[in-house]
Amino acid sequence: MEALNFPAYSFRLQRRGGHVYLLDPLRRRWVRLTPEEWVRQHLAQYLVQALKCPPSLVALEASFTDQGMGRRADLVVYDRAGRPLLLAECKAPTVSITQDVIEQAGRYNRVIGAPYLLVTNGHIHYLWHIDLTHRTMTPLPRWLTYAEMLERRRG
Repeated sequence: MEALNFPAYSFRLQRRGGHVYLLDPLRRRWVRLTPEEWVRQHLAQYLVQALKCPPSLVALEASFTDQGMGRRADLVVYDRAGRPLLLAECKAPTVSITQDVIEQAGRYNRVIGAPYLLVTNGHIHYLWHIDLTHRTMTPLPRWLTYAEMLERRRG
């Protein structure tokens, strides 16, 4: 898989039946390695290792229901009370981050209700603070640590 705009992380890989699988350290199971999964795994490790998100509070492919349809958010970070803090939408490195992708993440977040939203294809990352009351998105100039996200949430 190609290098991404994240630090390099070491993953356990294995080949089975013509496909490559990665041992997901957070879910503790083997997952098929796709380009999108490669981005999701790098983002998860960056959140845990660099931004100090507690691993137990990072959910990959978090299921939810939107208008009666089953959906999955690529990644959700929770606070210690179980409230969503960050919702992330991951795309394969070859997928452009278009307005449609951002709107998809926004639709998911209307259900999830996280005050931070992230969209990435592994090369380009867009981060926003979401004002859930006024339904506004403010771009963030840099990544926030877990502690900073919690502190800013408290205001």
